Amino acid sequence: MPSSPALSPILRDHHPEPDAMQEEVLAGLRASQKTLPCKYFYDEPGSRLFDAICELPEYYLTRTELAIMQAHVGEMAKAIGPRVLLVEPGSGSSLKTRLLLDHLRWPVGYVPVDISRIHLLEAAERLLGLYPELEVLPVCADFNQPFELPETVLEPRRVAVYFPGSTLGNFGPADAARLLDQLRRLMGPGGVLLLGVDLRKDPTVLQRAYDDAAGVTRDFNLNLLARINRELTGNFDLKRFRHRAIYNEAEGCIEMHLVSVGRQVVQVAGERFGLHDGEHILSERSHKYTVEGLTALAQKAGLLLERQWLDERGYFCVATLRPKHT
Repeated sequence: MPSSPALSPILRDHHPEPDAMQEEVLAGLRASQKTLPCKYFYDEPGSRLFDAICELPEYYLTRTELAIMQAHVGEMAKAIGPRVLLVEPGSGSSLKTRLLLDHLRWPVGYVPVDISRIHLLEAAERLLGLYPELEVLPVCADFNQPFELPETVLEPRRVAVYFPGSTLGNFGPADAARLLDQLRRLMGPGGVLLLGVDLRKDPTVLQRAYDDAAGVTRDFNLNLLARINRELTGNFDLKRFRHRAIYNEAEGCIEMHLVSVGRQVVQVAGERFGLHDGEHILSERSHKYTVEGLTALAQKAGLLLERQWLDERGYFCVATLRPKHT
């Protein structure tokens, strides 16, 4: 590994302007079906709550994907190849990334990309402590939007994008294809994408994963309202909303909602919104895939699904994808 040019990671900060969050939140609340952008879950407390969700017994996704990685990471690292620049959009705590880094041959650098600045820096500093010879180049950005890769001390042989955790499922089919196309452009014609996606299964298993007995997912959902209160002068009364997870069979996705308890009027950034008793604010959709559906989606984005690894129950899939015509 190349020697790191600094004792601590240097942040490339492309965090969205506050006005961007305000515009998106207000637009969602003005709609006939009120929505809130799920990307704003991940402020500092939200990121920590999500880390706690990943440890819950009902939340099979993280441990199932990790088990797949542990069983096959050598094959995955071989498919990625040596001397890569590893880029991770929505990096979070980078738990599974450490397993991958341990098996990659001579990685040129690691670029974690996350919208939560504080959480990103903490994770980058932890990784630099564990891998002092690795060039860690954190980028604070909304990975939904194009961003430039930082330059590395050594020239990488290729760019490998690591996109675990089934984050792709938060996007509808058209937006997911657009995002995959953007990742294809980011990694270039010789690049490789290592992608984790959640697969379709018994809806009861899904609902438990998104509505746990301890109420951590509920707190994670409600924290979105708390963040709006803090950053957009909102006045949501969190006690007047309840968390609900619903499986939308027609679209093959689990939905998280914030349900109004009673009639109320809320205010955000000086604008007022009325809610009737039982009205739902849609805060997240998490689409679930089949391998065939993922293959078709990848083709729309100019990618070929090269190989996939599944757990014994067929709950989760980790796959390598490459640009067509390489």
